[in-house]
Parts: sequence; structure tokens; C-alpha cells
Amino acid sequence: MLNNIGPAGLILIAIVVLVLFGRGKVASLMGEVGKGITSFKKGLKDETNEIEKADDEAVKTARDVTPEADKDKA
Repeated sequence: MLNNIGPAGLILIAIVVLVLFGRGKVASLMGEVGKGITSFKKGLKDETNEIEKADDEAVKTARDVTPEADKDKA
């Protein structure tokens, strides 16, 4: 269904949206969408940093639990 919409159809939809909601409302809506995307990206970055920090801490606290008799067999 959406495969048949060309550039002219998109322009027509944009004009209808502007007429219905007005330029100010559309601008504020796009601003809110931009803030949401920025917040989402920041959350992903923070989560990645937390995971990397946890991995680093796990590597620092890791210890060898191999029995002394089995260490020479490697």
C-alpha cells in the first residue's frame, strides 16, 4: 500500500498535516521527537558504558580456581 506513494504524495501529505495542525504545532512536535531520539541515544551510550565498566571489574576480580595438581597439565 505504501509502495505507491511517490514524492508528490508525500508533499500532499505534508501540506495536509501543516493545514490541520499549523506550523507551530508541527515544529514543537518535531522538537519533542528530536529530544526523544537524543535521550534514547544517551541511554544506549550510558548502558554500554555500564556494561564495559562491569566487564572491566569482573576481569580485575577474576581469580584462577584450577586445582594446583591440574595446573601443570595444560
